[in-house]
Amino acid sequence: MNATTWENPVKTAFREGRPVVGTTITVASVDVAAHAATMGFDFLWIEMEHSPITLETLRNMVLATHMLPAPPFARVPVNDLWTAKRVLDAGVRGVIFPFTSTPELAAQAAAACRYPPRGRRGSGPGLAKFCWPACDSYHDLADENVVCMVIVEEAKAVENVDAIAATPGVDALFIGTSDLAFSLGLRGKQDHPVLQEALRKVVAAGKRHNKPVGRPVPDSSKIPQYMEDGFQLFQSPSDLVLLAAGAKQYLAPIRQAAKPAPGAMY
Repeated sequence: MNATTWENPVKTAFREGRPVVGTTITVASVDVAAHAATMGFDFLWIEMEHSPITLETLRNMVLATHMLPAPPFARVPVNDLWTAKRVLDAGVRGVIFPFTSTPELAAQAAAACRYPPRGRRGSGPGLAKFCWPACDSYHDLADENVVCMVIVEEAKAVENVDAIAATPGVDALFIGTSDLAFSLGLRGKQDHPVLQEALRKVVAAGKRHNKPVGRPVPDSSKIPQYMEDGFQLFQSPSDLVLLAAGAKQYLAPIRQAAKPAPGAMY
């Protein structure tokens, strides 16, 4: 295969305007990652900023999910060349960069995901090649197919959002709604009009520059409305939250059946 015959399915969905949903992996379990990759999500959001997942665990998750439907992405703990290099060389198909609040940081993120002359990624893809489709040139395939996602989660990022969205090589914008609400002085309040106006500003910038925009979605029933608002990319709750929700749903009829009937005497 040459580097033009395969496309990252997330990039395909972006290009075709279809919604993209990533599920968040926070526990250091290869089994959880592998099972999640078969459940219908579009990609795995492997959380390395707010979880104890290490590079070694990430590598094992990449190996375990190779050829499964949902490709692994990693949110690195900081927007930096070397952190991106290490997860890319572990084989991930996308990198999510936190606190990308300036066009310079957006350009750094884009450069970290591509080899020279397009970027500054160092060439050491021996492990990564093993987890990507076989091709004539991994370097060319990766340059075209690694998804570079930057997170807008500070007031400064909203001020700079048009320049961030215009950055070549940035594939998607994601709004960290909780951190942004804190940065705006709202103590995390998600329904405040000031935050809602900031969200609209980011969505408008994404539309102007043909970049999909995403947000977290604790309640999937809200996705149709969010799509009407201009969002295309969605982050599900974490593995632990989904586990708790599934347990609650499973146990609800049992607990209901076990309740004493009205007026019953015990």
